Amino acid sequence: MLNKLQWWQDGVVYQIYPRSFMDGNGDGIGDLAGIRQRLDYLAWLGVDAIWISPIYPSPMADFGYDVSDYVDIHPLFGTLADFDALLGEAHARGMRVILDFVPNHTSDQHAWFTESRASRDNARHDWYIWRDPAPDGGPPNNWLSAFGGSGWEYDAVRGQYYYHAFLKEQPDLNWRNPAVQDAMLDAMRFWLDRGVDGFRIDVIWHLIKDEDFRENPDNPEYHAQMGEHRRLLSTYNTDRPEVHDVIARMRELLDEYDDRMMVGEIYLPVERLVTYYGTGGRGVHLPFNFQLIGMAWDPALIRTAIDQYEAALPPHGWPNWVLGNHDNHRIASRIGPEQTRLAALLLLTLRGTPTLYYGDELGMCDVPISPDQVQDPLEKNMPGLGLGRDPARSPMQWDDGIGAGFSHATPWLPLGADYPRVNAEALARDPYSLLHLYRKLIHLRDEWSALAVGSYRGFSAGPRLLGYLREREGQRLLVLLNFDAAQQVVDLGGMLSGKILLSTTLKRDGEPVASTLLLDGYEGVIVCADCT
Repeated sequence: MLNKLQWWQDGVVYQIYPRSFMDGNGDGIGDLAGIRQRLDYLAWLGVDAIWISPIYPSPMADFGYDVSDYVDIHPLFGTLADFDALLGEAHARGMRVILDFVPNHTSDQHAWFTESRASRDNARHDWYIWRDPAPDGGPPNNWLSAFGGSGWEYDAVRGQYYYHAFLKEQPDLNWRNPAVQDAMLDAMRFWLDRGVDGFRIDVIWHLIKDEDFRENPDNPEYHAQMGEHRRLLSTYNTDRPEVHDVIARMRELLDEYDDRMMVGEIYLPVERLVTYYGTGGRGVHLPFNFQLIGMAWDPALIRTAIDQYEAALPPHGWPNWVLGNHDNHRIASRIGPEQTRLAALLLLTLRGTPTLYYGDELGMCDVPISPDQVQDPLEKNMPGLGLGRDPARSPMQWDDGIGAGFSHATPWLPLGADYPRVNAEALARDPYSLLHLYRKLIHLRDEWSALAVGSYRGFSAGPRLLGYLREREGQRLLVLLNFDAAQQVVDLGGMLSGKILLSTTLKRDGEPVASTLLLDGYEGVIVCADCT
């Protein structure tokens, strides 16, 4: 743990998928002006930072993750002046702004790639990963694309293949080239100079590939429903040791500025994930911990995952937790709406920085997408496997009016059918709603330092229960979650006095607690020990 707490340690981060948050100009697509219109909502909710998914110029083959210019704004979202205005207004409300940064690959329409593919002897000929064909004329090796098929695309002009970890329209940069590193660091510096508070670094574990281009081994756990892209283990095209040298350069740049940070998107087992904290202040501030997204909603599994993660963290590593994002099914659809309150309590009371995905505070669910409405290239390339990300990217449900308050135009993705009752305006009127539970939990983190930055200690509560203590400077808080639909009695042992600080029902606050505590089905509580 760092000696001095930073804003990103005790804060709550809120992810905004800009196409879907708020349409400010009436074209059916969210934009920067729309985000500005809703800053007061975010301030009311109490979040400390907003992370904005990519807003750069892009052909939108992968909706902004195919960047054609790293130092400008796509006209769909506005202008640099609009961004500066948003940044200023967020800062005025005490909120930080984290910008998505996509360094692994560019668009095939980026000027760098246009120059690189033009010939084998121009100044940027080795800015991307080019290889001669195999002896049979096919791809250089067996590496696969995460979006299906080979990771190699033949280019007739150069007479070579280029590597793309994702779409063929997203060629991977050659991060072994110091000139590429310098150019990308310059792009980061451009945004830091404008006042951006940090970056979420896209697929950061992909940046360096094996220098010998060795073949990836078979995945022994593969089955067809996983998608073709998981037929092989990504042993040689991800998580290479040299990536940490690249991250160290990024960290060195951020450390030239005050109070800046970076989050790394890393889908790896915990023992590999924690290596991205680096040593000697040279790593990512927060390597994203996605365990709760991928595992079954079971208290024993969750308890084990928490303990293993806490044990694996290096002394300087600060934990973080995520329940949802733009690449995964919504939490309400994964675990069922009746358990969304438990999810809120878990996310906002575990030790570490929580990241909240827009709309999860409302209980938004995946929205069914018919074949003719599909936008996501992942679903188009591998249909029928349930891998499509459109269902979790539907427009934010603001009110029960036209377009759910998101837009008066036809939205780029369909709205959830439940928006007339599941919307921010309606839930804000109901003091017992899920939205008010999120708000109260976020504000409790401000009031009780034990919740935000206190120590974590497991508490044995029962087979369908999860319990843990959060403690700091004389504060002792017990968090209990009942994962069962039936009522359960919890024996508090020596914890003989206290009161309920918060229940997920929002109807038991202040209730005294003695040696036992009755929890309703799917109820969670925070008990303040020794409080009267």
